[in-house]
Amino acid sequence: MKLTVTRYKTKPEGAQENERLIKQVFQELQARSPAGVRYIALRLDDDTFIHFSTVEEGDSPIPKLNAFGSFQSGIKERCIEPPRSSAVTIVGSYRMPGET
Repeated sequence: MKLTVTRYKTKPEGAQENERLIKQVFQELQARSPAGVRYIALRLDDDTFIHFSTVEEGDSPIPKLNAFGSFQSGIKERCIEPPRSSAVTIVGSYRMPGET
């Protein structure tokens, strides 16, 4: 299983547009319903965004979505701190969305 977290901070004037574009990614994910993928995006009070995804096998289908392409377009212009992604390890989890 591949786990990835991405973190960045948008300019105040770019945060709403960023959120709108992220919601479009989730709409496309809902429509396509790719197997083995889990994804959550969080917005902090200071307009920092954190994305966490898991993929059971292979490469993530998320970057191949049309809506994700739209989201990526202009991301550098919307950000104060550019996106940084890294692999992560879950140390613990308690009743997170999607857990049974």
